[in-house]
Amino acid sequence: MNLRFFIDRPVLSIVISIVIVLMGGISLFSLPVEQYPDIAPPTINVFTSYPGANAETVQKAVIIPLEESINGVEDMTYITSSASNSGDASLNIYFKQGSNPDMAAVNVHNRVSTALSLLPAEVTKIGVTTMKQQNAELKTFALYSPNGKYDLQFLNNYMNINVEPRIKRIGGVGNMMLFGSNYSMRIWMKPDKMAQYKLIPSDITAVLEKQNIEAATGAFGENHDNAYQYTMKYRGRYSTPEEFGELVIRSLPGGKVLRLKEVADIELGDEAYNYTTEMNGKPAAMAMIYQKAGSNASQTINEIDKVLEEISKDMPEGLEFVTLNDTNLFLKASMKVVFHTLLEAILLVVLVVYVFLQDLRSTFIPAVSILVSIIGTFIFMVVAGFSINLLTLFALVLAIGTVVDDAIIVVEAVQARFDVGYRSSYMAANDAMKGVSSAILTSTLIFMAVFIPVSMMGGTSGEFYKQFGITMAVAVGISAINAFTLSPALCALLLRPYKDEQGNTKDNFAARFRKAFNATFEALSKRYMQSVLFFVKRKWLMWGTMAAIALLPVFLMQTTKKGLIPDEDTGSLMISMDTKPGTSLHENRRVMQGVNRYVDKIPGIAYNASVTGYSFNGAGPSMGMYFISLKHWDERKKEGQSVNAIIDSIYAFASQVPDATLFAMAPSMIPGYGMGSGFELYLQDKLGGDLNDFKQVADNFVEALNRRPEIETAYSSFATNYPQYWVDIDAAKCEQAGIGSNEILQTLSDYYGGSYVSNFNRFSKLYRVQIQASPEYRVTSESLNHIYVRAGDEMAPLAQFVRLTKTYGPQDVSRFNLYNSIPVSGTPAKGYSSGDALKAIQETAKQVLPANYGYEFGGISREESQTTNNTLIIFALCLVLVYLILCALYESFLIPFSVILAIPCGLLGSFLSAQLFGLENNIYLQTGAIMLIGLLAKTAILITEYAIERRRKGMGIISSAYSAAQARFRPIIMTVLCMIFGMLPLMFSSGAGANGNSSLATGVVGGMLVGTLALLFVVPVFFVVFEYLQEKLRNPMKKEPDQQILYEKEQTLIEKSVFNTEK
Repeated sequence: MNLRFFIDRPVLSIVISIVIVLMGGISLFSLPVEQYPDIAPPTINVFTSYPGANAETVQKAVIIPLEESINGVEDMTYITSSASNSGDASLNIYFKQGSNPDMAAVNVHNRVSTALSLLPAEVTKIGVTTMKQQNAELKTFALYSPNGKYDLQFLNNYMNINVEPRIKRIGGVGNMMLFGSNYSMRIWMKPDKMAQYKLIPSDITAVLEKQNIEAATGAFGENHDNAYQYTMKYRGRYSTPEEFGELVIRSLPGGKVLRLKEVADIELGDEAYNYTTEMNGKPAAMAMIYQKAGSNASQTINEIDKVLEEISKDMPEGLEFVTLNDTNLFLKASMKVVFHTLLEAILLVVLVVYVFLQDLRSTFIPAVSILVSIIGTFIFMVVAGFSINLLTLFALVLAIGTVVDDAIIVVEAVQARFDVGYRSSYMAANDAMKGVSSAILTSTLIFMAVFIPVSMMGGTSGEFYKQFGITMAVAVGISAINAFTLSPALCALLLRPYKDEQGNTKDNFAARFRKAFNATFEALSKRYMQSVLFFVKRKWLMWGTMAAIALLPVFLMQTTKKGLIPDEDTGSLMISMDTKPGTSLHENRRVMQGVNRYVDKIPGIAYNASVTGYSFNGAGPSMGMYFISLKHWDERKKEGQSVNAIIDSIYAFASQVPDATLFAMAPSMIPGYGMGSGFELYLQDKLGGDLNDFKQVADNFVEALNRRPEIETAYSSFATNYPQYWVDIDAAKCEQAGIGSNEILQTLSDYYGGSYVSNFNRFSKLYRVQIQASPEYRVTSESLNHIYVRAGDEMAPLAQFVRLTKTYGPQDVSRFNLYNSIPVSGTPAKGYSSGDALKAIQETAKQVLPANYGYEFGGISREESQTTNNTLIIFALCLVLVYLILCALYESFLIPFSVILAIPCGLLGSFLSAQLFGLENNIYLQTGAIMLIGLLAKTAILITEYAIERRRKGMGIISSAYSAAQARFRPIIMTVLCMIFGMLPLMFSSGAGANGNSSLATGVVGGMLVGTLALLFVVPVFFVVFEYLQEKLRNPMKKEPDQQILYEKEQTLIEKSVFNTEK
């Protein structure tokens, strides 16, 4: 299409832009908002429980059959499992990124079904749950009474009855984990009374099976011509402790009956007594909500908040919800910072444009281009299924300094026509577009093409590059469309020559400023052109300089500390605590209350909630965990109130807590990659040997890690010194008494471990009925002398058949990819990146781990270990693609080198600035560096394109290079300053997300400064060299010179003679 088409039809051009803006505005409101794209791999969780079983029994009887059945399911990457002494069994199956989570859940469920026949009957009765769940904590909140009016049981069950069902109905919720339990009808048996009536627990179970039932009893008058029909209904299952107490156990002599309340205490208690939860010293019901795979995190949290707000309206007086951790809080705060940066960047870019163009009309055209390009990008984001996240917002911020480039080129070219005598805006715009259209198209295609190879990469880094790169490429593409349509039309309508027909200019402030600025810039331009000629005449100097710095970018890439995502102050943190093995839940709670007193003294903390019986690494009475919510970032600007400073304060008092180990960390930066930041790995025993030997290997490994300067803390809570008893059954005595070993074990399990034996209905829910010996009957091992089993017609103490041997064992056991494993967590030391920590781990493992022991990374560490090695490959791919496209456009294999050889200077500047500012080589820095490749190539093309065009119209090689450098110097400086000023607010931002903002902006600013400085001198010199070589191989095409070319040719000859005279 002839470019005059849009100049002749300015209304059409304006309408096209208005339509783009309107559609973009509509698209903006339909885009989901989230912190990062959905990049975490789909995860399926399988959970069940084996009541009364210890960790090793759960592993052998439950975990291993399930693992062997599930292993190898389609698209699975790895599997982890854990079993605890509380009887819980949990498996997490991780799938390839991009796998369909629904299909993964179905496939896992089918595999689980094949293993059910191998599981104990107690497990199948409870059931095996398969959930589509990300290992991502969306939100942790608490329900509590600030005045302590309500007890923990009421709060837990209020949460169970009124909150959990509604939260679970929200589409994006994968699971809601409550640190508490449901109501349960607890039948606390009295072993001495039971023995008195020659009863054992199975007798109670049989009574419940016979009497606590629901039944269909039919109707009177059915199928008959009777006038009325009456339905019969059985009272069904009992629902109160009093009703259960009246259950008839057996008849007694004299017509009396024995009732359940005579051999047991019955109460409406808890299903389990594994946790106690508090907040700010008051009882609290706590819940942790996990994300469903494939859902939008931000949208899900908004729905959760809406539901909690609705529930709050109907809650009893004195109850309130408190948010302890919410990924949306950091998202909203960091988004707010980026939005402010976006506005500041637009204002700064417009200011730079005005300074250079010194005309409001000329400034208006690039400003409109920014608006159209940025808003128009939202249309594509909707079509591509992208979201508004930190990456796409960063892309739009960086795009501000880029999309203005094409409009500046057009306006500058029109102004250049005015400078050589054009009077008609229409003719100036028309002729200017003929000169710059090829350069705009070529540079835009090159910029967009840079992101093609990286957007096709898989994994987390590929998704990062794709969303950032494609968003930015589309914005630049729209700016190019705008440069061919709206910008020339507006130039023809709005721009006027500065001088009138007599060559006079207006005498006002704008004119005086223009004159002073142009004089200053002309002097700078003159010095620049002299420098260009200096290097053109001394090409060996340029070659030597380039050779000297050629390997510097590679060296800097290798030596810059590596990471995946910079850690941020997210406004919350967690503490995992382990007390001395064997510590009871009540004693552990006292220890945690002591820790609370230290935590409450730390400034900057808003809420402090604690869970006794649960930690990062599992569940058990000696474990504990704290969820700490910090005050808003605006309230924590004082020294010592950042999340890292608060973590340091925690470690400062940790040594004063007796018999306890504390490990503090911030939440994971990427949802779906574990609970905390830092590194995560699993040591593996590939021979399945003794756990004590494995523990010793793990201790040696952790000790070696803690000696490394890169590691601040390495930590493993695994211990094998929890006091336990071996239970041996004397088979000979059992035979003599006529009783089976299974009966002994069942009685032992029922009295000590408890059994789920029936159900009851209350509060419109179904609850369990559980039997267990009353706590005072099972305090010590001597209690076996007072617990009886029926042997024929007589009762015999369990101690007669059971032999106990003191031993030690683990609280919980883990497996990773079917090998016994020990989890190890930790954090990098100050001044070191997560990449440095991973490298230290790899080196330590080679030195310390014996044969047949290995390790694998998990969570975010696994992704990082597979990602950061790709940097050089990515950059090489981008450079190769840029080179090939230029070869095709220029019909030359040599001339593109004049562009390609300038690009490494930008990478040098990017990584040099990262080292100067102590930044990591992470996804943000790499993404900015990839953008630099396209941006510098785009800028270099403007020089080579001009030079080629002039050479083809009759100019000499050196004159063509000189003229192109001179013509493009002003717009290049302008666009570079636009980019740099657009980045400054991001570079110096503070508050939420500041580390990521700084990583991205610092790399881009450093790369643009060094890269632009280099290409201004390198490209003209290299064009002369490679054009000369090209013409040796093939003669150039020649065309008739136009008026602009003749003018530039004359100017070049004059300036060369002046330069030679001065020399």
